[in-house]
Amino acid sequence: MPILIITLAIIIAVLVLYFLFIRPWQMRWGATDGEVAQTMPGDEIVARSHFIATRAVTIQASPAEVWPWLLQIGSARAGWYSLDRLDNAGKPSAREILPEFQKIEPDYFVPFTPDQKNGMWVKSFQTYEYILWWDKKENATWLWRLKLTADGQTRLITRLRTTYDFSFPWIIYYLIYDMGDIVMMSKCLLGIKERAEAHAQMAAMATLEV
Repeated sequence: MPILIITLAIIIAVLVLYFLFIRPWQMRWGATDGEVAQTMPGDEIVARSHFIATRAVTIQASPAEVWPWLLQIGSARAGWYSLDRLDNAGKPSAREILPEFQKIEPDYFVPFTPDQKNGMWVKSFQTYEYILWWDKKENATWLWRLKLTADGQTRLITRLRTTYDFSFPWIIYYLIYDMGDIVMMSKCLLGIKERAEAHAQMAAMATLEV
């Protein structure tokens, strides 16, 4: 009995620590107060969101140079530029722009799993400005937004809105999702940043050589 009590106490302590201190930080990783507060495309779709995460990163490249990396994202495509062993079946995410995946249109399916059975659909988009995915059930949206900064760089902002199913065993899945999403998402944003900046730098050098 003491071991069980101690175990439960540790679990409760971890959850309290997470929800009071870690969660507020990770739900807005890299984002400014203005970005977190700003109304963005798709906010109206998920009426009741238990998970609203706005993350962002500054990229030393134009929105047009970042855009292709967003178009080709997905499992069995360019990958997620993140934890390839976990989210891309062990296949390294692409470091080049792949012409075969430079396509987007409303209702276009973006696969999240290698078997192509799970994913989201393009709800709307504006070239070089944003892409909005949704689950077609109004329980989840995923926005990618590009904003040109005053100095010619790009703010890449992502916003996830999700309604949780608190029934068992779904509650376990959503708890893992809530606590673990930041690991994948932060690495994904940094992966896009690294690739876009490298290609923008190569393009600039090629222009100077000419």
